[in-house]
Amino acid sequence: MAWKNMWRNNMRTLITMAAIFFAVILSVIASSLKDGIFNNLVKNVVSFYTGYVQVHKQGYWNEQILDNSFESSAGATRKILSDKNVLTVTSRIESFALASSAAITKGALVAGIEPEKENQITLLKNKIVQGSYLKDNEQAVLLSQGLAERLKLKTNDTVLLIGQGYHGATAAGKYLIKGIVKFGSPELNGKSLFMPLAVAQDFYSANGMVTSYILSLKDTRDLQTTRSTMAEALGPAYEVMTWEELMPDIKQHIASDSNNMKYIQGILYLLICFGIFGTLLMMMVERKFEMGMLLAVGMKKTKLVFLLMVESVFTVITGCLLGIAASIPIVYYLNRHPLKMGGETARIYEKFGFEAIFPTSTSAAIFIHQGMVVLLIGLLLSLYPVYKVIRLDPVTAMKR
Repeated sequence: MAWKNMWRNNMRTLITMAAIFFAVILSVIASSLKDGIFNNLVKNVVSFYTGYVQVHKQGYWNEQILDNSFESSAGATRKILSDKNVLTVTSRIESFALASSAAITKGALVAGIEPEKENQITLLKNKIVQGSYLKDNEQAVLLSQGLAERLKLKTNDTVLLIGQGYHGATAAGKYLIKGIVKFGSPELNGKSLFMPLAVAQDFYSANGMVTSYILSLKDTRDLQTTRSTMAEALGPAYEVMTWEELMPDIKQHIASDSNNMKYIQGILYLLICFGIFGTLLMMMVERKFEMGMLLAVGMKKTKLVFLLMVESVFTVITGCLLGIAASIPIVYYLNRHPLKMGGETARIYEKFGFEAIFPTSTSAAIFIHQGMVVLLIGLLLSLYPVYKVIRLDPVTAMKR
């Protein structure tokens, strides 16, 4: 009977369903955009340099010097890779040195890397704007674009490096510039220099030593679990740090923006409430005479209340399911073809190393959660017609 009642007035039912339908679509798109933007921000930050997780010798992060490096071992690498969530692990040795051309000298972050493994994590090869990528044990380097411009150097030139090596040894050498890489981050772009790991170890007189292991993960949602498991497996001699600990300012920025988005979603839910409530008010005005007539001929209010509740449940659930079904292709399309910023706004984003795009997240949890929220809102608002029926006077209701 409830289902038949719904379709006695097709237009009224369709308007109510449409309000819920569009509410679900708006709610899902807003939530998926929020998650997608933050996930893309993290991906940008991680793909620049840090990786999702880093492993150091205990105390290295507080005092980042070569003397706090540790000997790379196959055993430690096996323990790291034994975690099912670890996709790739690569070694680095990092320190500072003076980089010189004929007449100019600048400070540089010198990083010894395993070229192929490094590329799997940070996509370093994709950042090359001139020249070509490094090979293992090659006596050559990659210069960041900003550092190359400051030193007035280009590919196939030679850069001189001088610094302090392991345990106070003198570090000096000259290397062919094989390529120029460009980073979105101004800090990295202005001071970075990369060379093969074995060459860097020889330069620093630190054979077999590394300052960190960099990890990429299969499922980044298990970040903290992986960190805890890794710390337990490696023991107290090592410190295991997530990107959130390595870059707390980025984490704080995301948390702040996430809180702001909650206010925006709250306003959206409020608009959804008004939209659904407006259709319910319209329904009550149109059906007032009908309900008064039913009560006048002897129908109990409890049965009428139950009938209205079932109608509301059918209407809200149908609207929610249709909204979720319609939102799936929209969210998928915006994930594959994200919104892009242009002009000055895009330049500001790119200056700080972030892609000026807003992709959506396709996580199934978003569709389920937002559908349930709108369903709950609809069911709660459907109590209004129940309240009106309980207080309904049949004589007054039947007056035209």
